[in-house]
Amino acid sequence: MTESETRTGRTEGSLAFAFQHCEALVREGDPDRYFATLFAPASARPHLFALIAFSLTIARVREAASNPMAGEIRLQWWRDALQGEARGDVKANPVAAALDDAIVARKLGRQPFVDLIDARVFDLYEDPMPRVNDLEGYCGETVSALIRLGALVLCDGVEPGGAAAAGHAGVAYGVTGLLRALPWHARAGQVYLPADILKSYGVTREDIVTGRGGPGLLGATADLRALARRHLKAYEAARATIAPAARPAFLPVALVEPYLAAMERPGYDPLNTVVEMPRWRRLWRLWRASRGAF
Repeated sequence: MTESETRTGRTEGSLAFAFQHCEALVREGDPDRYFATLFAPASARPHLFALIAFSLTIARVREAASNPMAGEIRLQWWRDALQGEARGDVKANPVAAALDDAIVARKLGRQPFVDLIDARVFDLYEDPMPRVNDLEGYCGETVSALIRLGALVLCDGVEPGGAAAAGHAGVAYGVTGLLRALPWHARAGQVYLPADILKSYGVTREDIVTGRGGPGLLGATADLRALARRHLKAYEAARATIAPAARPAFLPVALVEPYLAAMERPGYDPLNTVVEMPRWRRLWRLWRASRGAF
């Protein structure tokens, strides 16, 4: 075996490990997207898992960093890695290695990833989410962007259509996810609920982070469920614009309605109720969606 062949084999082995690492990370940390990705063509799954693992890693920077400045440094490393300016061997990080392969192989632009990182700076601090349109923008730059990138992977970098559909799908799924995560975010001192909605119900940040909650919080979360459903309806109206090959990227949206419905059952407490779905039902919804039922 020549030196070149040895180097190639070593590189392929490292990349295989990177993809396996990303898949395991997604399976453990983002089961909705993990199961949805299983309905995508096998050839696309490694790169889809790379995208999701990157998103998950960026979303976890706050809990991994000891303070906001440390979090800013971590996010800057990822910006530098994407732009080829990071020091050291970037590909020693398995998520970075898998992501770089996805970007090159699927002809993806790097700016959407940088924009996603920039949006996640909000997570590091305890500033309020001022208005509903700020929340929609946050979900668009994080969740909608991930859907759009997944669609591009599935179409091998060719325009997949459905840009508006991705926008609405991401807000619907993103708002629903933030409502589900409210108990954990509140304990961590994070409040993603828009200040304008909270104010209209007489709810303060302290009511949320101290666990007081109250009737006003029920009203505020009901308004946000209505917001998610408006975007879900708009997504459904735009679904025909999505290229058939890109549709697996949108599958997690099939879980929005059952999650929202679970929040409307008697006894729901936004700060204490864990909104989950049995695995069999989650898989059934995704399977049905993959066949065009939703």
